Amino acid sequence: MARPSSSTRCAESRAARGAAAEQAAADFLGARRHRILLRNYRCRMGELDLVTLSPEGTLVVAEVRLRSRQDYGGGAASVDHRKQQRLLRASLHLLATHPQWSALPVRFDVMDLQPAPAGFEIRWIQHAFSA
Repeated sequence: MARPSSSTRCAESRAARGAAAEQAAADFLGARRHRILLRNYRCRMGELDLVTLSPEGTLVVAEVRLRSRQDYGGGAASVDHRKQQRLLRASLHLLATHPQWSALPVRFDVMDLQPAPAGFEIRWIQHAFSA
């Protein structure tokens, strides 16, 4: 039986780290009384990592970014204008397909995660950008 190549193993471990980071971000928001509505919502326009309902009744679209280093501003800086536009288009698709949420105010947050000895260090940037 053939062994997976090193690039395949690297991609698998990267995907596992990404899934763990998204779980940590979901747990973090859940501990702050956010109700997780959707995870990894995918459409032609893009993907939304987490969609939650805040205790105040705001629909929160949270982009989870994991970076091992903070060079060039870390994960938060990687949510550039182009990425913001993809998130906005995917959010519009979400609201069109889930009309029960279309009357809610929408907020875009970034969850900037960095590996730490006991899991992840999380920097939660609320209102990271606006539409």
